[in-house]
Amino acid sequence: MGVGRMNRPEDAFSLHQLRIFQTVARRMSFSRAAEDMIVSQPAVSIHIKNLERQLGLPLFEKVGRRIVLTEAGERLLHYSQRIFALLDETVEAMRVLAGGQEGRLEVAADTTAGVYVVPAYLGSFRRLHPGIAISLEVTNRTAAVERLLLREDLAVIGQVPEQADELVATPFLVNELVVIAGPDHRLAGQHRIPLQELEQETFLLREPGSGTRATAERFFAEAGVRLRAGMELGSNSAIKQAVANGLGIAVIPRRAIALELEAGRLVVLDVQGFPRLRTWQVVEVRNRFLPPPARLFKSFLLAGQEGTVAEVLPRQPG
Repeated sequence: MGVGRMNRPEDAFSLHQLRIFQTVARRMSFSRAAEDMIVSQPAVSIHIKNLERQLGLPLFEKVGRRIVLTEAGERLLHYSQRIFALLDETVEAMRVLAGGQEGRLEVAADTTAGVYVVPAYLGSFRRLHPGIAISLEVTNRTAAVERLLLREDLAVIGQVPEQADELVATPFLVNELVVIAGPDHRLAGQHRIPLQELEQETFLLREPGSGTRATAERFFAEAGVRLRAGMELGSNSAIKQAVANGLGIAVIPRRAIALELEAGRLVVLDVQGFPRLRTWQVVEVRNRFLPPPARLFKSFLLAGQEGTVAEVLPRQPG
C-alpha cells in the first residue's frame, strides 16, 4: 500500500512495527535488533520491508557493510520517539488514576545545575521517597530543553530560551555569576575593576548553547565591552583548570568554584556589574501531564529546602 492510499493513520503502521524499527535504528543492525527483541533476523527484516512498503519510502540504506538511516528513516525515528513518549505518559496517567504510589522521575539539567545543584536535591528527595526511580540527564542548556520537549518530566536550567511558549519555568534558586582568574593574575585583589579593563584579557568561553555563556555575552554586549575570546571549552571543570593555569579569565557560577576558592587555586575578581544574579529554574512542558514523582520533586525544589539540602549543597564563600 502506497502512502497516498492510506486513509487513516492506523493504516500506515503498527506500534509493533515502530518498536522493531526503533530497535534497528538504535542498534544499526538487523541481527542485533533481533537478539534484543528475541525474534529471528528474517522476522525483523520482513517487518521493516513491510513498513517501508506501507509508507512507500525506504528507511535504511547500505553504506559499505553497514546500514544507515535515510532521510525518511531519520524523520520516522523522531516521530516514533514522540509517539512512545506520549504512550508512556498515557500509561503513567492511568497508573496514577488507579492509585499507584511508586513511579519514575526523569530530569534533564544543564551542565552546571546537573553537576553542582540537582544531585544534592535528588539525594535528599530520594531519602524521602525511596520508592521512586530517578534518572538524571546532564547536558548543555539547549540539549536539556530538547530532551524535555521529547520525553523528560522536568528540566533544571539557568536560562529558558526566548520564544519558548510551550514551556513553563519557575525559579527556585539564585545563580550568582562571577568573573574568575588565577591567584597571580594582574587584576587579583583590585577593587571595582572597570568593565573596559577586561577588554585586554583573554576570555575562556563555554560552548555555544551554554546559558552562562549567553548571559555573559549579552551583558558585555549591552555594556559596549568587546571580549577577546580565547578557547571554547565544553565544561566548567575544563574552564576552571584553564583559568587556574593562567590561560585566561572566565565568567562562571560561584557555586561551581567553592572548592577551588577554598584551596586558593582561583580568585573572584571584583568587577563592576558583577556578580550577575540569575536563577536556576525548574521547567515543564505546558499542558503536559506531570506525573506524581515529578510534581513531588517540583514542590520539593520550590519549598526552599533550607533545612533539607542546605547541608549537602556546597557552601558559597562570602
